[in-house]
Amino acid sequence: MIREFFTAVILHGHVTANAIGMHPTDLFALNLVELHGPLGAGELADRTGLSTGATTRLIDRLERSGQVRRVADPADRRRVRIEKVGGHELDAALHAAFEPVGQRMEEVIGRYPADRLEELMRFVAETTAAVQDATREVRTVTGE
Repeated sequence: MIREFFTAVILHGHVTANAIGMHPTDLFALNLVELHGPLGAGELADRTGLSTGATTRLIDRLERSGQVRRVADPADRRRVRIEKVGGHELDAALHAAFEPVGQRMEEVIGRYPADRLEELMRFVAETTAAVQDATREVRTVTGE
């Protein structure tokens, strides 16, 4: 059942990206920057699983399209961080594309009593951490 859930989420990401004219990897990276705030190129490479060269090309594409910009790292001006540009025309398309899944998730959550929501959210947080840990483990074993 968990694999089926992951497969559905991955497919939704691909279909959503295609619907708004983006490559799925670009949408994935844009989501990471939006979720975690400005990221260095190395951090983005690590979070996407891409090589540093592929990450540079990805950042270049997102920057050319006006979705992100490179900004100086306030802690180390030799480094740059990638931040999402707000108010981009794509924001409305992204919102519209993700709205159906958001509504359906709210419907599912609404079927549970309020006293169970904390438990459900803890389950989601713990399973997310478990998948992240497993990903790090695979990287350690494979040297990726």
